[in-house]
Amino acid sequence: MNTYELLTQNTAEVVTEQEVRKLADNPADKRVYVGYEPSGVLHLGHLLTANKLIDLQEAGMNVVVLLADVHAHLNDKGSFDEIHEMAERMKAQFVAYGLDEDKVEYVYGSDFQLEAYYSLDLYELAVSTTLNRAQRAVAELQSDETATVSHTVYPLMQVLDLEFLGIDLAVGGTDQRKVHMLAREKLPELGYETRPCLHTPILADLETGEGKMSSSEGTTISMEDSTVDLKRKIESAFCPPTRDPEEDRENPVLQLFEYYVFPRFESVTVRRSERYGGNRTYECFDDLASALETEELHPTDAKETVADYLDELIAPGREKLRDLRSK
Repeated sequence: MNTYELLTQNTAEVVTEQEVRKLADNPADKRVYVGYEPSGVLHLGHLLTANKLIDLQEAGMNVVVLLADVHAHLNDKGSFDEIHEMAERMKAQFVAYGLDEDKVEYVYGSDFQLEAYYSLDLYELAVSTTLNRAQRAVAELQSDETATVSHTVYPLMQVLDLEFLGIDLAVGGTDQRKVHMLAREKLPELGYETRPCLHTPILADLETGEGKMSSSEGTTISMEDSTVDLKRKIESAFCPPTRDPEEDRENPVLQLFEYYVFPRFESVTVRRSERYGGNRTYECFDDLASALETEELHPTDAKETVADYLDELIAPGREKLRDLRSK
């Protein structure tokens, strides 16, 4: 796998291919970041972008994780003391997952977003950005009755974070696409350069394969889930043996293999009795997906296997959280 392939594997969109290829030619010491709002326990959405950061780190890039405390405050997620407590838990889980503190720069938004030079640029952006444009950049805008001015300030700050953190490449889920496009539009107006972006996919709902996995509906997998809870959730997951081309649904079990398991394990072994064909090891995702399609691999075996591997992945974060709470 060449550097460009490593940078872009398991992404849904590359903006733009030419810019990212230029980065791939000389990735050493280039800065890449993801911003995370400290608002709860890590879940699979966080881990998907974390996997991407690990890829970029392997390519030689410097990883920056923004613990967006000011953003969280604007989004009414609590006092700064409460937000900082959540941020420290989030950081500990990321470290346990593989984003080592010695190799990753963890930055609080309040370390630079409250400075005068940042605020002046923020005001300049506010002057030149229409209310409608700012609203369109918000990932999940509240209803008209509950939306506040802070919800439109939020994306403007995300735009500036790219410049004030000295970022060469932005990473986020596809739900961050609108704000990244706003950044590419607005940063040159302030005399700053545009940044390329990588967007990771949004996972489908576990039980239906439709829409997106949603922590608000209790259908996501978190770093706090016990082995029993994890296996229970995946046991009920939508996993058809073959895909109906007429249906607009994803197979969330295959997504878990593709975006979480195979990026972190060199191979995957399905363990089953000789009566059902014995153990089978798959060296790549395509082989496993093909085995499910041809019914060589039963959906139940696929679910049990992905649950075992995911449990191994989230165990360090689960244990870290347990240690923090016992102190």
